[in-house]
Amino acid sequence: MSTPTNLKYSKDHEWVSATGGATRVGITDFAQHELGDVVFCELPEVGRVLKKGEAFAVVESVKAASDVYAPVSGKVVKRNDSLTSNPELLNTSPYESGWMIEVEATDSAELGALMDSAAYDELLKGA
Repeated sequence: MSTPTNLKYSKDHEWVSATGGATRVGITDFAQHELGDVVFCELPEVGRVLKKGEAFAVVESVKAASDVYAPVSGKVVKRNDSLTSNPELLNTSPYESGWMIEVEATDSAELGALMDSAAYDELLKGA
C-alpha cells in the first residue's frame, strides 16, 4: 500500500492535501483496501459546514457501509460528483481521481495536528 509523502493523514484513515486555498480530502489506500470493492458513495452538499471528527460521507462496499469523518473543520466548496457514477474510483485511485471533497479549512491548527506519512505508516503497523 502506498502512503504519499506530500499528504497529511487522520487516525480515521482520511488523507488531506492542503495546497493553495482549498483543502482536498479523501480516504487512504489502507481504508479502501479494508473496505473492499466500493459500490456506492454518498457525499455532502456543497455549502455544508463540517466540524472536525463529524461524519460527512458514507461509503458502501460489498463488505460493509462506513462513515467517513472530517479530518478538519470547514465549509464544503467542491465535491467529486464522479464518485456518484464511478464509486470504484475510491479503489482504483484513492489519492488522485478518488478524492471526495474540498473544504475551506477554518482552523490551521487542525491541519498541523494531522499525521505526516511516516507517522501514518507507524499507525498502520498497529492496525
